[in-house]
Amino acid sequence: MDEPSSFLATAPAGVEPLLAAELADLGAAAPQPVRGGIRFRGSLELAYRACLWSRTASRVLLQLAEFPAADAEALYTGLHDLPWEEHLAANGTLAVDFSGGGPGIDHTHFGAQRVKDAIVDRFRARVGQRPGVEPRRPDLRIHARWQRGQATVGIDLSGDSLHRRGYREAIVTAPLKETLAAALLLKAGWPVIAGEGGPLLDPLCGSGTLAIEAAWIAGDQAPGLLRDYWGFNGWLGHIPALWNRLLAEARDRREAGRAHIPPIIASDHDPKAVRAASINVGRAGVAGHIRIERRAWTAVVPPPGPPGLLIANPPYGERLGEPDELDTLYVQLGDRLKSHFQGWRAALFTGNPEQGKRMGLRAVKTHVFHNGPLECRLLQFQVEPEYFVDRDAADRRTQAARLDRALATGAESFVNRLRKNLRHLGRWAEREGISCYRLYDADLPEYAVAVDRYERWLHVQEYAPPLTVDAERARERLEQVMAVLPAVLEIPPDQVFLKVRQRQRGASQYQKHAARGRFHEVREGPARLLVNFTDYLDTGLFLDHRPTRHLLREWADGRRFLNLFGYTGTATVHAALGGATHTTTVDLSATYLDWARRNLELNGFSGARHELIQADCRQWLVWARGSYDLIFLDPPTFSNSKRTNETLDVQRDHVELLRRTLRLLAPDGVLIFSTNHRRFRLDRDALADLQIEDWSRRTLPLDFARDPKIHQCWRMMRR
Repeated sequence: MDEPSSFLATAPAGVEPLLAAELADLGAAAPQPVRGGIRFRGSLELAYRACLWSRTASRVLLQLAEFPAADAEALYTGLHDLPWEEHLAANGTLAVDFSGGGPGIDHTHFGAQRVKDAIVDRFRARVGQRPGVEPRRPDLRIHARWQRGQATVGIDLSGDSLHRRGYREAIVTAPLKETLAAALLLKAGWPVIAGEGGPLLDPLCGSGTLAIEAAWIAGDQAPGLLRDYWGFNGWLGHIPALWNRLLAEARDRREAGRAHIPPIIASDHDPKAVRAASINVGRAGVAGHIRIERRAWTAVVPPPGPPGLLIANPPYGERLGEPDELDTLYVQLGDRLKSHFQGWRAALFTGNPEQGKRMGLRAVKTHVFHNGPLECRLLQFQVEPEYFVDRDAADRRTQAARLDRALATGAESFVNRLRKNLRHLGRWAEREGISCYRLYDADLPEYAVAVDRYERWLHVQEYAPPLTVDAERARERLEQVMAVLPAVLEIPPDQVFLKVRQRQRGASQYQKHAARGRFHEVREGPARLLVNFTDYLDTGLFLDHRPTRHLLREWADGRRFLNLFGYTGTATVHAALGGATHTTTVDLSATYLDWARRNLELNGFSGARHELIQADCRQWLVWARGSYDLIFLDPPTFSNSKRTNETLDVQRDHVELLRRTLRLLAPDGVLIFSTNHRRFRLDRDALADLQIEDWSRRTLPLDFARDPKIHQCWRMMRR
C-alpha cells in the first residue's frame, strides 16, 4: 500500500468535528465530513495511528470499492469481482456488517448473506476452498453499504468498536461509552486545563469512565494500547513491523506522560459505583493518579491548588431518576458550584437540558451529542458571579413566556375557567381545610383533562379524545394546558404530572404504568397518606370519596371495621383514626396491601389489630368468619384477574356481593356501599329486607358536583 488509500473513520452525530481535528493532528490532509463519520486519505501508517490514537472514532474502515448496483444481482456481481484473495487467506474467517437495501434485498441479514456469498463463491471458484464465518473475532470484518443504487465496501481495520478500550470490567447502570466520554472531555477543554496543571473532579463518577479517559488524555496514553484484537490482525495487507513500531512509540509516550497527569478525583454516593470505578481504574493502569471516594455529590469540595474542571453525567429522566429528584439534583449541584467552585469550569452532560436551567448558572456553551438514541446536551459553565442567575426570577419569566404563548394560540378560555375554578374551589378548600381536591374536570369540552391538586403537586389526566377530534389539535391543546397550569397556579413544572386516561377494561385499572416507586405524603384531615403520581393510573387516593371517608371516621369509634376491595387502605386509616377497635382490609393486590400497610404505619397503626388480607374479596366472603360493626364495600365497576377464573361486574353481581357481605355484618352494624359506575341501578326489590338510604348526594363533594353520576353511595342496615 505505497499509494495513499481512502479511509472512513465513523463516529456518532456531534462527534465529527472532534474526530476531524484528531485525524488532522495525526497527519491526515483535509479530512472530509461525510454521513456517519470522516473520510480521509493517507498511508497505512496513518490508518494504524487512527486506530491506536483516536479517542473519538468508533471504527476505522479501509475503503475498497464503490460501484453502482441497480439490484441484488448487480450487488453480488460487483462484490464477486473484487480481489478478495489479496486481503484474506482461503482458510481464514470473515464476518459481514451490512446496512441499507434495494431491489431484491429488504433485510440487512439477507444483505449480509449475499455479500458473504459473493466473497466465498469467488474463493471457491479460484482456489477450490472458501473462508469460514466467525462473527465475533474474524480475520477480516467487511462493511458493505447499499443505498440509492450505490454500493460501498470496506475492511474494518479496528475489528471491534473502538470504545472497547480494554479496561472496563465492572459497570453500573447506563455507563457512558469511552469514545463519548473522551469527546465530552475534549469539547470541555480538558487538554488545556490539564496542561496547566488544573485538576478534574467527577462527583457522579459511576464506573469511572470520565476520570479514566481524562487521565489517559493528560498522560498521553494511546486509547488503543490495551486492546488485544484488531481487525487487521488476519488481514493479508497487515505490516506487523510497522504496527509494532507504533506500539513501542505509544508505550514510550505513556511512560513519559504519566508525570503530567494532574489531580483527578472521582466520587459517587453509591458503593457499587465506587467499587466498579476502583476496578476499572486499576485495569486502566492509572490507579496511582485517580483518587476514588465514596461521597455524596452535595458534599464535594475542590482539591487544593489551581481551579480545574468539574464534569458530570447526571442521570437522565428516561433512564434513572425522577423529574422532581432530578430537579433537586440540578438545584443543589448549581448551589454547590456557586458556593465552593468559583473560578472553576464545569461541564454537565444531560438528557434533560431544561433541568440544567435549575442550576442558577448561565451556560456559556452548549453542544449537542447523541448517547445512543438520546439527543443530549453538553452544558459548559464558567463558575463566576457574572454568570449566576436568580433561579426563581428566571422560572417566573419562563412561566410567563409560556403563558403568553399559550394565550396567543387560543388558550384564553381555559385560563379564564381555571382562574374561576381557583377562586371558587380554592376558597372552599381553604375554608374546609382540604388540601387535595379536583380543580378542573373537562369543564370545557375542547380541553378534555382532569386536574387534581395534591397540595404542592398537580396530577393531570388527559381523557383520550374521540376519533372525531383531530389528534394534532388535541396535542396542541394539551401543550397549552401543560404551559398554563404552572403559570396560573404558581407551581414548578416538574411538580406537574401527566397521564392519559382511557376507558379501562379488565384489570388494567390496577396495572402499572411505570416502575418508579416515588411516593409523596399528603394530608386529608388528620390522616397522613401516600400518593404516587407516576406508576399507576390512579394516585392511591380517590378524591371523590373524601366525604365518605370522613363519615367512616366519625362512625368508627369502638367498632370493628371491614374494608373490602381496600385498595391503598385510605378508608382503613380514617377508621383507625376514628377509634375503630379492629380493622380488616381485604384486596387481591399485594402491591396495594403493602401500600395500605405503609399508610397505616405512617399514622401510627400496626400489629394484629389491623389485619391486611390478600385475597379475592368474593371468594374470601364465602369462607370468612367474624362480625363487623362497620363495613365499607366499594367494588370496581368491572374486574378480572389472572389469579381467579371469575370476573366481577358490579351491576350484574352486586346483589350476590351484598348478600355475602351482609353475612359478616353485626345485627346493629352499618354497611356503606358505593360505586362509580355511571349507569348503575341498585336492585332494591332484591334487597327489600334491608333498610337502605341513598347517601349519594350527601357524600358527593363540591369539587365533583359537576358530574354527580360518577358517585353513588348507600347506607344499609338490617331491618
